[in-house]
Amino acid sequence: MSSLFPALESPSGLIALRFGDRSLTYAEFAAATGALAARLPRGGRVAVWATPALETAVAVVAALRAGAAAVPLNPKSGEKELGHILSDSAPSVVLAAPGDELPYPVRDLERIDVDVDVSGTGGGPSPAPSPGDEDPALIVYTSGTTGPPKGAVLPRRAIATTLDALADAWQWTGDDVLVHGLPLFHVHGLVLGILGPLRRGGSVRHLGRFSTEGVARELNEGATMMFGVPTMYHRIAQALATEPELAKALGRARLLVSGSAALPVHDHERIAAATGRRVIERYGMTETLMNTSVRADGEPRAGTVGVPLPGVELRLVEEDGSPITSYDSETVGEIQVRGPNLFTGYLNRPDATEAAFTADGWFRTGDMAVRDADGYVRIVGRKATDLIKSGGYKIGAGEIENALLEHAGVREAAVTGEPDEDLGERIVAWVVPADPQSPPSADELADHVASRLAPHKRPRVVHYLSVLPRNDMGKIMKRALHRA
Repeated sequence: MSSLFPALESPSGLIALRFGDRSLTYAEFAAATGALAARLPRGGRVAVWATPALETAVAVVAALRAGAAAVPLNPKSGEKELGHILSDSAPSVVLAAPGDELPYPVRDLERIDVDVDVSGTGGGPSPAPSPGDEDPALIVYTSGTTGPPKGAVLPRRAIATTLDALADAWQWTGDDVLVHGLPLFHVHGLVLGILGPLRRGGSVRHLGRFSTEGVARELNEGATMMFGVPTMYHRIAQALATEPELAKALGRARLLVSGSAALPVHDHERIAAATGRRVIERYGMTETLMNTSVRADGEPRAGTVGVPLPGVELRLVEEDGSPITSYDSETVGEIQVRGPNLFTGYLNRPDATEAAFTADGWFRTGDMAVRDADGYVRIVGRKATDLIKSGGYKIGAGEIENALLEHAGVREAAVTGEPDEDLGERIVAWVVPADPQSPPSADELADHVASRLAPHKRPRVVHYLSVLPRNDMGKIMKRALHRA
């Protein structure tokens, strides 16, 4: 197949990546990745200690240039999880920044320190044979909510097609400069946030650690795009009232993109009112990379994840698997997708791979959604945790959460279901009040939701918390709520 990174074939002196005060031009990046690739085994797997640093980007691209599959390791993972990932993926070496202290069992692997200070403009090795479209590029482990994490094998074809589809949807070119502060051990921060700019021949400025000050600085200094998760945009929305320079900086951005979880409508509206820019959302998974997005030239409807990307087939199905043929913005179904953006399977788990696909090749996402007549998709939650069957209705937790967040007395909200003898399931709200000393009452919140949505969607039980449990991506861990 053609190169994943054409800009590395004849590298220039343009800045490719910047992390804080450290940066590499395309010429320097080509030299560093080429020198490291020459030290790696052709094919096979290499682990990458995926800190938010230049070394991680060099390590992953070097592995891809050597035809190997990179296995990003989350530095915050515990020993048990790391042990499972290493046992399952069996990498031959681990790549890490010099000076990084690796925990057991990672330190039992042969280690290669990543050197980013390589002079020259060399393009690195020419792997023989050249990697094919279906050859593994990344093995990314999914969060194991119901068991040990599974390794999703992402082929080179999936990365190329997803990034090119996003380029089409977002009018993403080599002139764009991306700013973000996302972790680099998952597809959002690594594939979209690092490999995306490199495939376009553009530039990325990584904040190391997200801050509203960092976002404002980079957008004021020429960044054109920002990627973030809802937690980041929530902090931005809260800061806008006291940071006028932040509002001006966001107003200069060409594109503000949110992903990894639903962005509450309330935050959408606050950001749009203060900046004149609407955040657009996209929808993807580890196994599928990106499936849908609001287009740069499309209508940025708050609460939707846009339309299917070029090359992606998407359908909604009933519980019995039959496709929903008429879209009315109300009928809830499970999203199934098919296309070149999909993974090839779960490593060493043929059973799980088979269960994830229908007989005719559709991937069962487990995400529930409604679809407008013009194709816009609105996610209402996960099938396992966010679909509530109450009084004969199928209700998505997401729309109730959005309604709760519109109440002035609610800072954060999550919604789950619990067994009910009469209703089947009753709706339960978990609320972090804006004023812990004077939280809104359960009746007040129920009436608020009923007036905005429908009476059958009101919460029957309300729990008050000081904080909602979230993972590294800012997603609420709903299974932990019932233990709170």
